Amino acid sequence: MSRPQQSALWRAQLYGILDLGYVADDKALDIAGKMIAGGVQLLQLRAKSRKPRGILELACDLAKLCHERQVPFILNDRPELVPECGADGAHVGQDDVGVAEARKLAGERAIIGKSTHSLTQALAAQKEKPDYIGFGPLFATPTKPDYTPIGVDEIQDAQNLVDLPVFCIGGIKRENLPEIIAAGARRVVIVSGILQAQDPQAYCQECRRILESAGLV
Repeated sequence: MSRPQQSALWRAQLYGILDLGYVADDKALDIAGKMIAGGVQLLQLRAKSRKPRGILELACDLAKLCHERQVPFILNDRPELVPECGADGAHVGQDDVGVAEARKLAGERAIIGKSTHSLTQALAAQKEKPDYIGFGPLFATPTKPDYTPIGVDEIQDAQNLVDLPVFCIGGIKRENLPEIIAAGARRVVIVSGILQAQDPQAYCQECRRILESAGLV
C-alpha cells in the first residue's frame, strides 16, 4: 500500500458503502459523488447478487471518481477485479478468500480489509495482516440479516487490542452515532442510513460533524 493510501486509511473516520441492493445502477455514480462531497473518506462498492463481470463498468467509473476526489475505492468480495478496474483494494469476509490470497489477486500494494464478528475473530484477523478490519454488526441490520448483533460492549477492547484501523459496522446511523462513539468507536461504516436519506450529502456531512466533534482521529 502506498503512503498516501496508508495515510488516508488511518485518517478515515467515515466509511461509506454503496450497496446496489439499495441503489439502482444508473443512480450509483451520482450517489457516490454526493457521499464523497458529504465527507465519506473511504468508499466501497457492494454488489452481493451480481456476477463479477457485471459490475466491472461501474467499478471502473467509481474508481475514476474516487481517484479524482482522492478517496480510496474498495471492492467488496472481488479482489480479482481490483487491477482491472483500478480500485485501491478489496474487502473480504470470514467465508471469502484469506487476506494473503486477496492481496495476491488484488496486488501487493492493494488495501485489504477483513470482516470480523467478535473480539476473537478480530484478534485472529490481525494475524492475517489486513490493512483494516470491520467489526460488527453492532445492531440488527437488513444488510446482514443472518448475523447476530454483537452489541457495543467489545468495541473498546477491539480498539485497544487490535493494532489496525477498526471500523465499526452494522445498523449504525446518524441517530445512534453518539452512543457508538461513547462506547469507544473511532471509525464507522454506514450503509442504509446514507443510502436511504433524502439528502445523502447532508447526511454524510452531519455524520462527519459528529465524528469530528468527538476528536477521535
